[in-house]
Amino acid sequence: MFIYEAMHILRYAVLVVMALIGLAGIVGAALCATTREDAFTAGDRQQKWVWFGILLGASLGMFLNIQILHWVGMVVIGIYWFDVRPQLKDIVNGGSTW
Repeated sequence: MFIYEAMHILRYAVLVVMALIGLAGIVGAALCATTREDAFTAGDRQQKWVWFGILLGASLGMFLNIQILHWVGMVVIGIYWFDVRPQLKDIVNGGSTW
């Protein structure tokens, strides 16, 4: 009985983490939409609206109950937050040597 309850709690914890990552993707898409378009060109990244669509699609994938979409969504949202966003922020704030 204890194992069943522990697995039940773990299942809900995973759902909460997936929802939080999905929300991070939505916030990332909103920040992407408000970022200057020339920053993406200066950072040698995909266009602004391409990233916006990718992030919205990844966020949608996080809320669907399809395991492969969860993994793809986590990777895409992570790439935006830990690779693309810091570089764009650096470019917009003037810290880049470009």
